[in-house]
Amino acid sequence: MAFEAHRCPNGHLTYPGHYLCPECGERQTDTVDLSDRTGTVVTWTTSTATPPGVREPNTLAIVAFELEEGTVRALGQCTTDEIETGDEVEPVLVEQLRDPGAGIRAEESQEWDGYRFDPTH
Repeated sequence: MAFEAHRCPNGHLTYPGHYLCPECGERQTDTVDLSDRTGTVVTWTTSTATPPGVREPNTLAIVAFELEEGTVRALGQCTTDEIETGDEVEPVLVEQLRDPGAGIRAEESQEWDGYRFDPTH
């Protein structure tokens, strides 16, 4: 599974990707793989009222990835509740971000894997 930021011809980065760049309106045509990069926690929160099938409590972080052309931020779950602003984290692929049997959609209609942020220290 890919963990990619999207880039338009003008170099603007977004995550998640959009058909048109939110900054300039150009079509986003390129991607940048974030899965092998380290980012910095900008802010975080712990949710205790989670959607069906999502672990409770669920710690989420906004992580900034510094790239040659600028910074892109991504929101995602963390592997631990022991997270602080300024922590260095790396994306790690997990097979299930939530319980497929707890949702209202058919299990086979969804992808359940994805990335969580894991502290590097």
